[in-house]
Amino acid sequence: FPVGPGDCADDDPCDAFVVEETERGFQCRVEVPSPLYKYIIGKKGETKKRLETETRTSISIPKPGVEGEIVITGQLRSGVVSARTRIDVLLDSFRKKQPFTHFLSLALNQPAIQEKFLQFKEEVLEKCSKDHGVSSSLFQNPAKLHLTLGTLVLLNEREIQRACDLLQQCKEDFVDQITGGKPLTVEVAGVEYMNDDPAMTDVLYAKVHMKDGSDRLQMIADQLVERFVASGLMLKEWDRVKLHATVMNTLFRKDPTEERNNTVPGKSSFKERESFNGRNILKLFENFYFGEVQLDSVRLSQRFSSDTSGYYATSGQL
Repeated sequence: FPVGPGDCADDDPCDAFVVEETERGFQCRVEVPSPLYKYIIGKKGETKKRLETETRTSISIPKPGVEGEIVITGQLRSGVVSARTRIDVLLDSFRKKQPFTHFLSLALNQPAIQEKFLQFKEEVLEKCSKDHGVSSSLFQNPAKLHLTLGTLVLLNEREIQRACDLLQQCKEDFVDQITGGKPLTVEVAGVEYMNDDPAMTDVLYAKVHMKDGSDRLQMIADQLVERFVASGLMLKEWDRVKLHATVMNTLFRKDPTEERNNTVPGKSSFKERESFNGRNILKLFENFYFGEVQLDSVRLSQRFSSDTSGYYATSGQL
């Protein structure tokens, strides 16, 4: 992640990174997660060669899979700065293309909710199984019911640690103040769909609201996302977080491990998705009551993972 000008150890305020003077010229170190090395190297080393030639620098990259720093050296400071800037731009564009690895979540998998969800599934299959595309493979795994606040691409332990630290910081800065240190009681009731045409539904989700009618959960969600976006750990997607718990998703049909958080539609997935007709479900279950839950922690959850409870493995929580 680019370092802000406040962390600048150089006299030149317009550089957001440190260029050191050495006996032979100048050098700059860039912390890069190892999965991104290949984008700097390029096919048959072409990207790296082109960068070195055009900026008159030499770029040393750790071995694949070994975490470390990329070091740029050159005789001219301007060359080193130019190489560093271009590497940052490359990394930024490839990071945006990486599938997300983690997400901020609130678990909704308490036994009572799981039970009601299974009742919902049973009733939907009983009453709507003749509707186009409706089948049992569309339903979320009850142990994984959750609210997604936002998704993250964390490519090494250091980045995961940064996200955990930020979560802790948010708890101290505003979460405890909003909650008063007590769990939030929310109700999960009613269903909504994600796209324009209910006859062509891809994602159906349960609605979630605070039992006391306040917007405290929304405030926490929005402020958390705002902080994570500002830190560069998360890409901004919406102006406000849409509080929803996915109960049916056509991506689950293809691959049950694809426990997507439908905030980021998969690039390739749209081609294979087969929508379902959700009109009857929306009519019959618009007020279905899934129950109430005490929410007491936001987790940094790891995608495609499970812990002993069946929920996503947690990298950190607040």
